[in-house]
Amino acid sequence: MDLRNKFMNLVAPPAALFFLCLVLPPLYFLKLFFYLFSALFPQNLRQKVVLITGASSGIGENLAYQYAKKGASLALVARREGRLRETANRSRELGSPDVLVIQADVSNPDDCRRFIETTVSHFGRLDHLVNNAGISCVCLFEEVSNITSFSQVMDINFWGLIYPTHFAIPQLKKSRGRIVVTSSAASWLPMPRMSFYNASKAALTSFYETLRVELGREVGVTIATPGLTESEMTQGKMLTKEGHLQMDQETTDTQVGPFPVVYAEAYAKAVVEAACRGQRYLTVPAWFREVHVCRMVAPEVVDWFFRLLFMARPGGEKEPLSKKLFDATGTKEMLYPSSQQSSEIKQD
Repeated sequence: MDLRNKFMNLVAPPAALFFLCLVLPPLYFLKLFFYLFSALFPQNLRQKVVLITGASSGIGENLAYQYAKKGASLALVARREGRLRETANRSRELGSPDVLVIQADVSNPDDCRRFIETTVSHFGRLDHLVNNAGISCVCLFEEVSNITSFSQVMDINFWGLIYPTHFAIPQLKKSRGRIVVTSSAASWLPMPRMSFYNASKAALTSFYETLRVELGREVGVTIATPGLTESEMTQGKMLTKEGHLQMDQETTDTQVGPFPVVYAEAYAKAVVEAACRGQRYLTVPAWFREVHVCRMVAPEVVDWFFRLLFMARPGGEKEPLSKKLFDATGTKEMLYPSSQQSSEIKQD
């Protein structure tokens, strides 16, 4: 066994290089052809049924509006029924012919089964399942006082997307539908103070990449990995080191640093267009893709940069460089969408 692996260690690199040289040119030609074709002839969403989780605010709310503009019927899911009804009313005004409001908790499998069954019972079909619900946590791992309090991050960010997917797949196979997943650029970036969140998103991305292979052409999968995007998370809503959900704008400012925040409307529009074109991946803003490339080819440099920018020096000043730059430049009004100035703590 050892000799065979040593042989493969010698043969695999040149074989892989030869394979890539042989395959990449025709592959990218085909990708360009299909991209242009899908851009010219995107999926028509009229008479289609779209279910969106986490639709009461932020990204989920704006996804509802973008799908509504394209004439899709909507099933909106979240825990805040009042805010869901506001989103539903606005969606009808924007062009959705029928909007169903379902109060549910995505971390509860029984609730997930119920809202999938309710949607299919009401509309008779399901075409897009948009898994968007999520929660953020910002703290150093060594500062966590009760580690069990953070199981809810995985319950919502991972299982809260897996449960509805499991119950929806039979219906999506019937309609040759699509699963749209809001993951995060944090799934491949070593962002300090977000270890639990990063891990949940990395697990999510890996799961849906595997599911895409299993489902083949029966159900499409679009994985979105947004960077800093306007939401309640970037407004400061997060789990603290004690495991309590609260608003902490100062910590958010530290995490955002000198980087601009994308408007939720712009992100949602890009996601819906990508889903209609059948894209496998979407990163917004696009420049985050270059950060991913840097992470793959020079991980040590990216690790050093993130530590320099987001971590305070041991024995030095308490504020990291990201917060100093944020305060010194005075660019909050320019970096943050104006709607982020609200200090209201909203419950999912």
